Amino acid sequence: MSRPKNQNYKGHGLSKGKEREQRASIRFKTTLMNTLMDVLRHRPGWVEVKDEGEWDFYWCDVSWLRENFDHTYMDEHVRISHFRNHYELTRKNYMVKNLKRFRKQLEREAGKLEAAKCDFFPKTFEMPCEYHLFVEEFRKNPGITWIMKPVARSQGKGIFLFRRLKDIMDWRKDTRSSDDQKDDIPVENYVAQRYIENPYLIGGRKFDLRVYVLVMSYIPLRAWLYRDGFARFSNTRFTLNSIDDQYVHLTNVAVQKTSPDYHPKKGCKWMLQRFRQYLASKHGPEVVETLFRDIDNIFVKSLQSVQKVIISDKHCFELYGYDILIDQDLKPWLLEVNASPSLTASSQEDYELKTCLLEDTLHVVDMEARLTGREKRVGGFDLMWNDGPVSREEGVPDLSGMGNFVTNTHLGCVNDRKKQLRQLFYSLQVQKKASS
Repeated sequence: MSRPKNQNYKGHGLSKGKEREQRASIRFKTTLMNTLMDVLRHRPGWVEVKDEGEWDFYWCDVSWLRENFDHTYMDEHVRISHFRNHYELTRKNYMVKNLKRFRKQLEREAGKLEAAKCDFFPKTFEMPCEYHLFVEEFRKNPGITWIMKPVARSQGKGIFLFRRLKDIMDWRKDTRSSDDQKDDIPVENYVAQRYIENPYLIGGRKFDLRVYVLVMSYIPLRAWLYRDGFARFSNTRFTLNSIDDQYVHLTNVAVQKTSPDYHPKKGCKWMLQRFRQYLASKHGPEVVETLFRDIDNIFVKSLQSVQKVIISDKHCFELYGYDILIDQDLKPWLLEVNASPSLTASSQEDYELKTCLLEDTLHVVDMEARLTGREKRVGGFDLMWNDGPVSREEGVPDLSGMGNFVTNTHLGCVNDRKKQLRQLFYSLQVQKKASS
């Protein structure tokens, strides 16, 4: 990206005028005081920049991006943690709009069988603008449960379940102004989504999966899948008899930690490795392989759905937090994609996971220019898509029949990276306590 250098633009990465590989240190900036700050401050050769100092790496929040990105000059080596219009995937209404459009495109170009690979999101309507379409669908299926979600909130805020039209009368009329812009965040803008009434239960409790996908480029699409993640459980046994009980239906940690039964040390999470082993013991490894291939398909198809609309700036990368729900038929459903997945640890195990995740993210972003560009694995990340599917096998795979093709994904498999960094976790915590 090239921007004119005048008084209206801020420049970053310019002061030393050196090539990326010649830099003695990396100047970083972030406002997030959580696991991320621990990792950045203890990364060798990285120096924190505060206030208006020039930076080489900025893990920013999306509000800064919205206000400053278009007025900021960034030198070749500079990196920033969001794509300019990330919301095309991470706002619930835009995500569904893009998936619907992509599914129609696939049906035209490749047929219904290929388009069916996008059938991983529940029937969804944007409110209030699609209220009348929703009412038609609602009346076709009386008695089923729907869920209302604000399009631009997180942590379970504003979500509620309903079965009666009178519960959503506030969305009956479309009150949006004609000059409504995408960057505005209308709090009243919701999606009404068919609720998955038959979730897979463990111990009688509902859960969903949090999985991390790192996108380094959209054109060409280059995406990495992290091996670790976790299942987030509710604290209360599942039932459809109490749709007003958020502790039954919402698995967000921000919600569950307010439950009277929440245990702060135990938390309400399983690591994905434990979850995968549990499923294999119950259903067999072949069934689990099929399930995880279907989950891989969700990542690829969702990214492809926005590939042509996301502004693929070479300075940008994004660590997405995918939320996946599995039903009793072992079908995975995409609930949402988060542009700013929580990096605050809720337990020691969670701290270890997120420290590893962030360390490995920085390795893939590669500010130090250490990678060759041919790597298929970096730490806990596996290269899933590189302008096409990536094979686990070495060499160029034959994609003509895809019969023996095995995608380079290892979600929920053993990550020996965690063992290598275990000592780092404790040293970070010791230093953190010493400085507090």
